Amino acid sequence: MPQWRRTLYTVWVTQFIGVAGFSFVTPFIAYYVQELGVTGVKEVALWAGLVTSAQAVSMAVMSPIWGALADRYGRKLMVLRASFAGAVILTLMGFVTNVQQLVLLRFIQGMLTGTVAATTTLVASTVPKERSGMALGSLQMAVFLGVSLGPLLGGLSGDTFGYRPSFWVTGALLLISGILVAVFVKEDFHPAADVAEGGLRRYGHALKLVLASTALLATFAARILLRVGSRSLDPILPLFIQSLMPGAGHVGTTAGIVAAVSALGAAAGSPLIGGWGDRLGYRRLLIASAVAAALGFIPQAFVQDPRWLIFWQLLSGFAVGGTLSTLTAMMANLTERGREGMVFGLDASAVSAGNALGPILGATAAGELGLRAPFLVASLMFGIGAAAVVVWVRDGSRTRMNTEAQG
Repeated sequence: MPQWRRTLYTVWVTQFIGVAGFSFVTPFIAYYVQELGVTGVKEVALWAGLVTSAQAVSMAVMSPIWGALADRYGRKLMVLRASFAGAVILTLMGFVTNVQQLVLLRFIQGMLTGTVAATTTLVASTVPKERSGMALGSLQMAVFLGVSLGPLLGGLSGDTFGYRPSFWVTGALLLISGILVAVFVKEDFHPAADVAEGGLRRYGHALKLVLASTALLATFAARILLRVGSRSLDPILPLFIQSLMPGAGHVGTTAGIVAAVSALGAAAGSPLIGGWGDRLGYRRLLIASAVAAALGFIPQAFVQDPRWLIFWQLLSGFAVGGTLSTLTAMMANLTERGREGMVFGLDASAVSAGNALGPILGATAAGELGLRAPFLVASLMFGIGAAAVVVWVRDGSRTRMNTEAQG
């Protein structure tokens, strides 16, 4: 078996375990805030928001730095850093005595973790370029499966064993993930010549080369737009489902089903469309997937039955998964060998920015225009993201960027 396949299979398993672990505690963060002594709905909402955003803010700042270090010292080392640091920090969260300590640890978590960016960089740098769509799509599938299963198991664990033990379970899962990478992933790493000779001071020049690439800038813009669009629904979906089922029971179960089918659709679409991109071209499939997602969100703004919402969430989730795998593969192919860490570090910052902006935009739209408006906002974001790729990304952009880098 080629080494790149062994690395991909190992990282797939560890990514699934790691993402499931990180999302294990998401269902009960607000309840844990209450357990730590915060009372009042507004106060709980405020602190829960701070707990959630603290990680995104620090990760947006640190991801490019870790990416630069990955290009100098190796990508496997960065995966180990993210996994083992997460194991320690999530375990400590189970011992906090007040909400301020929880916010601080979440901030530190964002600074030191980032398994998705680290594993994406590892795979992008080891897999043959012509197989990157399939490989990175498979990796996205692991992420979505982890996102689907983690909250479900975490909610059951919180109800059964309590909130604190659930953090310890998360720490154990991340520890297992790190051990698997340490044992089974082999990396024959050699930094690019200018990185090895010049060290981190050369990254100012390298960053300028990245920013000078119109195609890469367009992919970063598309990443933010698509992420904002998909995350703009997060704060309103449960409330929208509740509005479709006034006085009915099992609202929480229905909301869980909606979230699950969306993630499962993405888990199916990501490797499938990514594989098509290997043969047909990532740009073409990215544009098609983004347009399909934009169209898929529109009818969701007008549904009157939650069963139709489930149907459309499954289809739009499939298209969203396609955008993620093709965009990531296109970014990998636009990147010069030896610069993957820096580029995917910047990509992680773009993802974090989208994670922070999306819920704010969706909540604002819902507050001003009603609960159906965020679906149209999501459609608009995907449409603009597709337009950015159409206008600014051309086939052959990678060759031009490499020529610039060599000059």
